[in-house]
Amino acid sequence: MNLFHTEKKYVFGGYHRDPLLRYESTSGGAFTAIAETFCDENYIIFGAEAKGLTVFHSFISNKGELQRFRKSKYSQSRMGSCYRDCKTFLEAGKKVLFSGTPCQVAGLRQFLRLSHTDTAALLTVEVVCEGVPSPLYMEKYQDALFQKYHQKIEQLDYRYTGARFFGRGKWDFEALKVITSKIHHEGKWDFQSMRTKLISQPKQIILDRWFNPFWSIWLNHLMSRPSCYECPFARQERTADITLGDLWGVHLYCPELYGNNFGSSLILANSPKGISLLKKARSRLYGHPLDFTEALRYQSPLRKPIDRNPDRAHFMQDLRSGMSYAAINRKWAKKPGFRLLWQKYIWGNQQKINVWYLKNRLFRKGDRVKNA
Repeated sequence: MNLFHTEKKYVFGGYHRDPLLRYESTSGGAFTAIAETFCDENYIIFGAEAKGLTVFHSFISNKGELQRFRKSKYSQSRMGSCYRDCKTFLEAGKKVLFSGTPCQVAGLRQFLRLSHTDTAALLTVEVVCEGVPSPLYMEKYQDALFQKYHQKIEQLDYRYTGARFFGRGKWDFEALKVITSKIHHEGKWDFQSMRTKLISQPKQIILDRWFNPFWSIWLNHLMSRPSCYECPFARQERTADITLGDLWGVHLYCPELYGNNFGSSLILANSPKGISLLKKARSRLYGHPLDFTEALRYQSPLRKPIDRNPDRAHFMQDLRSGMSYAAINRKWAKKPGFRLLWQKYIWGNQQKINVWYLKNRLFRKGDRVKNA
């Protein structure tokens, strides 16, 4: 069975027209636009949701509950009985939207094929995946928080886009900033922080992305699963009808889609079914088609698997030992260098200023032409 779609893709960049929905999403709200379009009646939607550190797949029959599946979860979800449930719903004549990682979508397609299930009413949606980190690291994080606050994690938002960062402390565990739940909200898509809410605590813990040891360790592929180094789905040919990801590189090749730093999505329609659905969903999206070759430059997981880190075995040995969360971070997490900080906080802000200037200059020029 060929699990990959080889048809020419329809590539789109942009974001949902509803600003509140974009605020509630990790990127541009494209998943919601797809679900709203596909699920008109008699539908079921499968997706990953989180409770504390646990991520699991479930389903809903009401689009009003889509918020359960929004936000990124950097943990492998537990599938449970979802493949069997999906088969049951399809056989009952329902339309089914199934979302997950590429390997999860491939698993579903293989399962349904082996059970000879008609998939005409099935739409599959995958996320661009850069590997799955070890859950043990986040368990050590929770243990450290429990020792300090005597509370477990109620909610973990890996890419929190709605808070102003109130400053940085020392590197390591002391860099965590505890603030009240009354936060000044603003769009911060490309300066995302990690937000942790504890059970029975009115406080939140917010840590800036580039000073967050989780991102340093994960992005260096020290705690990725071994199978992710050889992922057969990290390629241009995709297994789902639609692929969704962040529109990385937006500043460089399509700055008009930056959207005031509230998030923007890359959408690949990989099959005739996906292309037809995306074209219908465009009424809910602001944006335009993109060149796939150009988009591919900024999406390494669409070109190849992640690189194997030769120090992974040593890191995992420390992680499985009695070494504390703080000690692991001191040993393995890298402090942000001057070049990175310059790129993210100085150069990045300059790009936003350039985009703002260009948009306003064109707007003023249009007004002069109109009023001439």
